[in-house]
Amino acid sequence: MVTLGIAILLAAGLAASKIAQRFRLPSVTGYILAGLLLGPTGLGFITDERVGHNLAHFTQIALMLIAFGIGEHIEIKKLRQHTRSLKWIGLCEAAGACLTVSILIFVTIQLTGFTVDNWTNRNYLVLSLLLGAIGVATAPAATLLVIRELKAKGPLTSTLMAIVAIDDGIAIMFFGLVVSIAHQLLGQSGDPALWAVGASIMEIVGSILLGLLTAAVLIVVLDRLEQFGELMTAGLAILLLLGEIALALHLSPLLAGMTAGFTLVNKAERDVRIFRALNRFEPPIYVLFFTLAGSHLDINSLRTAGVLGIVYFLGTVSGKIAGVNLGAFIANSPPLVRKYLGFAMLPQAGVAIGLIFLLSSDERLAPYATVITPVVLTGVFLSELIGPISARFALTSAGETGADTSGDENLEMRGAAICALDDTFRIIPWKWQKLKMEPDATGYVVFHTEEPAAARGLARTATILASHYRAQPMAVHVVPVEQHGPHHLFLEEHAEVHHMGYSLATELVPGPDIAAGIVAAVECNDARAVVLGYPMKKAAEKFRKLLDTVANYVRCPVLMVRFYGELHTENILVVFTEIDELAAMYEIIAALDSIGEHKLRLMYLVPSDAEEKEIRFLEKEVANWLEKQSNGLRATILVSPVDSRLDAIEDAAEDADVVVMTAGEASGVERILFGSLVDSVAVKVRKTLIVVYNAGKDRNAQQKFENLEAMCAIIDKTNATRNNTPAIVTSKQEEKP
Repeated sequence: MVTLGIAILLAAGLAASKIAQRFRLPSVTGYILAGLLLGPTGLGFITDERVGHNLAHFTQIALMLIAFGIGEHIEIKKLRQHTRSLKWIGLCEAAGACLTVSILIFVTIQLTGFTVDNWTNRNYLVLSLLLGAIGVATAPAATLLVIRELKAKGPLTSTLMAIVAIDDGIAIMFFGLVVSIAHQLLGQSGDPALWAVGASIMEIVGSILLGLLTAAVLIVVLDRLEQFGELMTAGLAILLLLGEIALALHLSPLLAGMTAGFTLVNKAERDVRIFRALNRFEPPIYVLFFTLAGSHLDINSLRTAGVLGIVYFLGTVSGKIAGVNLGAFIANSPPLVRKYLGFAMLPQAGVAIGLIFLLSSDERLAPYATVITPVVLTGVFLSELIGPISARFALTSAGETGADTSGDENLEMRGAAICALDDTFRIIPWKWQKLKMEPDATGYVVFHTEEPAAARGLARTATILASHYRAQPMAVHVVPVEQHGPHHLFLEEHAEVHHMGYSLATELVPGPDIAAGIVAAVECNDARAVVLGYPMKKAAEKFRKLLDTVANYVRCPVLMVRFYGELHTENILVVFTEIDELAAMYEIIAALDSIGEHKLRLMYLVPSDAEEKEIRFLEKEVANWLEKQSNGLRATILVSPVDSRLDAIEDAAEDADVVVMTAGEASGVERILFGSLVDSVAVKVRKTLIVVYNAGKDRNAQQKFENLEAMCAIIDKTNATRNNTPAIVTSKQEEKP
């Protein structure tokens, strides 16, 4: 009987959705109507007596998929430009809907004489608060469908897309808070109010931590599985286990699932293959979920709760519109956003229905679910009828329909942690024409390494950059105070630079701290750039600290070079996720491209769902940007829609000699949570890697290194002493072979 029930639910739901689409209504409206027809109110085929709770498993699966999918839409980079608007509009809209619904429901109960056996005002207050929390939810799918159909673009559309992405996240957090407060009101009435608030916060924090742990497990799975079928199976198993663990620990499965999705999509690698794999599994589950929800809609219950259902719907509408207006006013949003945004946020479906089922599984709140279900489904039914029409009205009235859609869906690459690969590195002799240092060369390109094996490679890189910057390469070595360093210092560096036709400057920096010594040498010598070699022997943590210190304190670009294999620069692959990153690396790319014949590829990584029109637009945008640059680079532009950034870079790097990337600063928490694309590329891509830090920064914005003037005086004194000793080279002077 259960199998037959599943077959009928799927068939009826699909047929009803097609009919709904004919009338330009969302598919979810058709699903609910199909469930209503099959449930006790209609044909009576789907009832508790016939199928019992055997289909509840599909509800749990759907809930976790919905929550996980919501997390995918909360991308920090896309939301960052709307931070102020999102903060105020999101909070005011959620608070407005919650408060308005709660107050109107409670007042309506008092005025109409609505009663439930053995209930007191405390129970009615809990009922009102729960309905208020559910009223916060929206239906992103219905809203985004309208935007795509209208090809809408503009300030209202961009704000709307950002707010619907986080709105259900806010709803889940509000719901978790209210449920926790409801538990306290019902079970621990003698405790102070602060206890309820504290317990609510602990429940939210616990759910988030559980979601972060789940994301870590999913990341391990992504690293080890490649087939979509395997990813789907593993992902579903992990999400269902997450839901059961959350329920067992009295945490929020929805908030935990949303956190897991949020963490994955904001990782530097942005590997969304598991989302795409689960997307293939979702359609029949969603049909069952919404059709089952409709089957719970009993007309007899609606007669009882009909007034509350209408009040609930009106409360969500008026609360959202008022809250959006208040938030937009505080955030100083454009007039069109203030006027129309609220009307575009009326649809309500998936998360609202999911929250009902979540209540049903809570023993203490299950009695409230019997009253809340018809009320919320009435509101959902009305909002799914009116919501899309209202959203269409808002976008059309704002004049944002019919525009081209071109996104800037990128993620910022962050982090400075590079992992060592093998110590396999060879440098071939310089075979191009000799370089000639300009007579008016000023400044230096400073380079440093503690490993002789990398000395020639760094010297060559620094000399190429020096030629571009019209500067001189300078080798720096940090030695203990009162020592001049061994006579064999700089021999390898000198030989390579001289062979390239240039002259080398050198600097000995006294001091126990290598990072401080490098910073002092850079700041005392007007450096144009700094080149640091990643150690071929495993000393990752030590080098990470050195790189962080240098990048934080110097005022010029810092290049980290990780050599691998035989050093060539004929085929250069440049990886970026936005034009600003390309601009930050441009001078370095131009320097590498300036000597000899090169094949230069610019790889612009975009999300896998980017449309063809958007890809063409981005290709043209990069081409136009290159034309405006003085160097006039000739490059192949590759706008690459990818599910996994790391896999795409690894594939493209097969034909490259050098991979060039940029990396920004990341806080400790951000680095731990989202990792570093650069770090992952260094581990998996077996090519020479150049990572640019600090490029494009305001030279006056860097931190001031303590005792810099004193350090410069000591350096000058040390190297003046070297000039009077029989050392191989002299400081800041042209070296003789």
